[in-house]
Amino acid sequence: MVLMDTLKKWLGTAKEQAGDLSEKAKPMVEKSKEAAADAWVKTKDVADDLSEKAKPMVEKGKEAASDAWDKTKDAAGDMKDKSASGSDDTADES
Repeated sequence: MVLMDTLKKWLGTAKEQAGDLSEKAKPMVEKSKEAAADAWVKTKDVADDLSEKAKPMVEKGKEAASDAWDKTKDAAGDMKDKSASGSDDTADES
């Protein structure tokens, strides 16, 4: 019987201590939630700013890529024309 009383006492004490620790932790948990929410807002604001700053660069990149593509197509067309012209000359010589 003494053993049971001792176990009940220990469990009761452990339960009380867990409850006390839980109460002490609540303010820290709330502070952590607030800090996380603030960090999220700041991160979102920075990401939005970077996105806005990047838009003109993205547009310039698109224009440069388009210009490069046009030049490549023109060069390929010129090469094709020269190649076709060269094979016509070869056929004429034959």
